[in-house]
Amino acid sequence: MSDLLPAPIVNPDSAAYWEAAREERLVIRKCNSCSTLHFMPRYMCPACWSTELEWVPASGRGTVHSHSVVRRASAPEFADRVPYVIALIDLEEGPRMMANILGTDALQVRIGDAVDVCFEAREGGQKVPQFRRAEQSEEN
Repeated sequence: MSDLLPAPIVNPDSAAYWEAAREERLVIRKCNSCSTLHFMPRYMCPACWSTELEWVPASGRGTVHSHSVVRRASAPEFADRVPYVIALIDLEEGPRMMANILGTDALQVRIGDAVDVCFEAREGGQKVPQFRRAEQSEEN
């Protein structure tokens, strides 16, 4: 049995996002009609409903908007990882995304902390964008 968590579920709207993550690149959607940048992967722009979208690179830097410490695993695969932190991250580019905070100091995360993207290996060679506190990222 693998120590890795299950791979994400890929659909046609998110396939390019997950392929970029596998390559350790964070990408977000940009609407070519209204220029809105958004996350999460979807077929239509949430601002103007256009389908004229493209994938653009994101810096991988952000700020913690909010967070919660998970102390009870939602599935058996996560049982040995509790407690862990899930956070809303305001990306430097504007969109907000949800991800885990990883690292030895994850439980010390605070609203307003600077974070940097990192990529967590999953089953099947997949990777999932997660974040580390900026100070922790510099040490690793």
